Order: sequence, then C-alpha cells, then structure tokens
Amino acid sequence: MPLTLAVSAVLGVWLLGLSWPQALLVAAVLAPTDPVFASAIVGRKEIPARTRSLLNVESGLNDGLALPLVLVFLAVASGQRTDPWALAGELLLGIALGVGIPVLVRLLFALPFITATPLYATLTPVAVGLLTFGLAHQLDGNLYLAAFASGITIASIAPQTRDAFHEFGELVSELVKLLAILVFGALISPAILGDVGLPGYLFAILLLVLARPVAVGVALLRSGLDRWERLTVAWFGPKGFASVLYGLLVLDSAVPEAGMLFHVIVVAVVLSIVAHSSTDVPIADAFGRRSAREDREQRAVVDTA
Repeated sequence: MPLTLAVSAVLGVWLLGLSWPQALLVAAVLAPTDPVFASAIVGRKEIPARTRSLLNVESGLNDGLALPLVLVFLAVASGQRTDPWALAGELLLGIALGVGIPVLVRLLFALPFITATPLYATLTPVAVGLLTFGLAHQLDGNLYLAAFASGITIASIAPQTRDAFHEFGELVSELVKLLAILVFGALISPAILGDVGLPGYLFAILLLVLARPVAVGVALLRSGLDRWERLTVAWFGPKGFASVLYGLLVLDSAVPEAGMLFHVIVVAVVLSIVAHSSTDVPIADAFGRRSAREDREQRAVVDTA
C-alpha cells in the first residue's frame, strides 16, 4: 500500500495540480480493493488457489488499513489543527472497543448459566456490533475502526457465532453496500463525469495501469508466484464500496475543493468498475486454458514414459 499511495499521490500532484495533502487523501481513498468485485476472480476455480487467496485476503483487510490514513489526510487537507495525540487516541480507542467488547461477550457466553438460544444466535454479532458502535460513539472512539475490529475479532474468537451469522450477514452487508452504491450512483451525472477534464481521466487510467501494477509487481517479485499470477494480482485491484464510502466522507468534509476531489474519485471508481468487470472472465478463461494445456502435456509425458 505505501508504494501505491506514493505513486498515486505523485500522479495527483503532477496531473491534477493537487496539494500534497489533497493528493495523498485521494490516493488513500482509492487504495482499497473491493471484495464484491474481487469475488469475480476469487470465485473462479480456474484461478490458482494461492492467487485467489492473496486477492481475497487483500480485499478483506485493506479497507481497515486505509481508513486511518484517510482520516489523517482528511484532517490535514482540511487545515484542521488536530492534536496528533487526540487523533491517535480516537483511533486506538476504536480498535480497543472493537476487540474488547466481542472478547467480553465471548467470555460471558462461556459461563454455564449464559447461553444464546439457537434461534437468536444469528443475531449475536448484530447485538455486539450495535453495542460496540454505541460505546464508541459515546466515548468518542473511531466508529469505523471499532466496527472493523469487532468483525475481525468475532470471526477469530467465535467461529460458531461467525458461521451462524454468515448467511444472514452476507445478505445484510450486500444490502448495505448496494444502498451506498445507490447513493453514490445518484450523485453521478454527466456534469460530474465531464467536470474533471482530460487530466482527471488520465489520472484515473494511470491509476489503473501504472500505480497499482507497479507497486504490487515490485512487492511480489520474490513471492514465488509465476509471471501470469503476478500480473493478475497486480492488475485486479477493483475500486468499490470502501472507495465510495471514503469518497462520500471527502464530499462532506471541509477540505478545499472537496467537490472536485470527489469528482476525480467518481471517475476513478467508474473506470475501475468498467475495466475490471470486463476483464475478469477473459483472465479466468486464460488460466483455464493454461491449466488444460498443462494437464494434456502432463498426460502426454506419462503416456510416453
């Protein structure tokens, strides 16, 4: 992520004339990849398992990793005189609540006289999430990191609760994502798409074909993946829900030229959705053909022997 941020920020300063705080903010907003769009690759059996695992882990983790950077760059770009210690305390408190509350609930359920009725076991993560959200709001902890840490903690320490919640949770999360994307789509208009001009589109294109591929390609040089797997991981970094959410935070902020920054984010997300959703099937088919060819060659070697 650091190299991706750096390359993206340089492109923002060079092509769009942004200040460094603005460029870093846009880069942080567009850094996460979306697990929904990544599932188009992750769910294809033709793709090697290690490549699918790598994309799946990346898309699941980087939303939370990017959020602190987005919040910091939001504060810096808006000119707020934020106390670094206060900001760090807000972030750490959110993480502490997100970890501590699920652990406490797990310990309570371990007591012999406290148990969850199977009918309501599915709702346990919802109750924990609401409790975490409420306390984080009252104590001024970071709500987003509290929720992110809570979900990871529940999945880690309570596998039975996680499994019971899985189907219901997927449905709810998809509905929430669709609502956020609906709000995002309602804000898109021909005027917005035309407002960024040629530099904005060039920035979005280079973000797809240069910033991520270069950064990920360098990171995977010694990974053990073959060339085609490295190229697939480097290319397939679709922008989606997290970038939409963070983009809306930018639009609602006091950052100078927040509207223009949001328009740039919109164009980058739209181009990413178009580019990645139209290349997932050809990539999977190419891996399928390669796998079939290798199987034929292996059978030929066996028959010859």
